[in-house]
Amino acid sequence: MRHLRLNRAARTSALGTAALIAALSLTACQDGGQAAADASVATPGTSDTQPSADAGAPAPRAGGAAGSDSGKDSALDTGQASGSDSVSGTGSGSGPTKADPAAATRQDGGKDTGPVTRACDGGNSKVTLTPVPRPLNHMLLTVTNTGSTACNAYYYPFLRFGEAQSTPPVIEESKPQAVVTVLPGESAYAGVMTSSADGSGTGGYSTRKAVVHFQGRDGSGSTGPSANAPLSKAVYVDSTLSVTYWQTDMDDALMY
Repeated sequence: MRHLRLNRAARTSALGTAALIAALSLTACQDGGQAAADASVATPGTSDTQPSADAGAPAPRAGGAAGSDSGKDSALDTGQASGSDSVSGTGSGSGPTKADPAAATRQDGGKDTGPVTRACDGGNSKVTLTPVPRPLNHMLLTVTNTGSTACNAYYYPFLRFGEAQSTPPVIEESKPQAVVTVLPGESAYAGVMTSSADGSGTGGYSTRKAVVHFQGRDGSGSTGPSANAPLSKAVYVDSTLSVTYWQTDMDDALMY
């Protein structure tokens, strides 16, 4: 009986061992199959010798992006930067910049530096010389552009009364900030003090003749034709006779 029990126990142990081995083998097969299936799903149709996507990508061109999408982005970025510079005029690109325009009446030290260089003279202008109530013993000299283009009234008028051999001095305090440019149909003005109000002047005389000579751009003397300034009555002048620089406003011309 004891021998029979030992044989049954040995047979049971052998059967258990065989069952365990079979179960372990089945589990291993299932794990291997699942791993193979996972690998097949993750990388279909690949092998150990196939190059990776990075290895097969084209090298970037000089100055551009490697792919078409990157190239578009680069072109858009470049266009936006260029467009911004072009509109604002303040960028560092090649767009237009806002430049300072040349002023027709700009000057430096009394000399014109603008585009208008033609001098007003008796050939393109007319002059009038009229008395004014204030200041005393003053007259207003007006030059009007009768031409079709602008002209510059340079410096101050050379004014001669009667048979005078010299022209009156200019009042330096009246020097304007810019050369006066006279457009067609417009006028410039100069004030004329004919005599002293307190009678301190000397060598006085009366005349009904006045002639105006005009200065050129270089200020070296008169230029172009002179112009007669008709007088409605005789004017008394003495040694205090003086004129202002040409002005754009008659009030400025009569303030000296």
